Amino acid sequence: MVILEKRVNGVAATELNRFVRRAQALAKVVGEVGVLIAGNARVQELNRRFRRKNKPTDVLSFPRAEGGDIAISIDIARQNARLYGHRAADELKVLILHGMLHLAGYDHERDNGHMAAKETRLRAQLKLPSSLIDRTNSRATPDAQSPAGTKLQSAQFTKRKSRGSKSPVRQASTRKHRSRP
Repeated sequence: MVILEKRVNGVAATELNRFVRRAQALAKVVGEVGVLIAGNARVQELNRRFRRKNKPTDVLSFPRAEGGDIAISIDIARQNARLYGHRAADELKVLILHGMLHLAGYDHERDNGHMAAKETRLRAQLKLPSSLIDRTNSRATPDAQSPAGTKLQSAQFTKRKSRGSKSPVRQASTRKHRSRP
């Protein structure tokens, strides 16, 4: 399920839903996956709540025993698309794939390049522009920042919410219109 809290010109929810299903199958993520496309303020709220970092970021992943949720800042995605010379739809797909690999259990900060290699293979298979990890690793310094002033990396979470509480994407679906394939 993809929830578009903020509309993106030239990007249809049906196209993103198809891509989510394809990326989920390729990453071998079992269970339901929700993707929230929101503005910087909403992603900053989630980042502050779950990571105690009071700033927006490009992509957040919330794994569950089966499946999980991904939250993406469309504001940062648009800026990165312009910076790297591709469509916002392609940038969203890069971020969805990256988040999906986190849901599959990969962690580029600790896995000695396994996630980067998998992401590179899948990105080529899906005909996507350079991956998030490739761009981060190509920067001159580890603290290089994207145009939005955030580190060009995603955040992966362990569950910090109590049993029965709604996930970030489920919470958004109760407030905004849901888009299903």
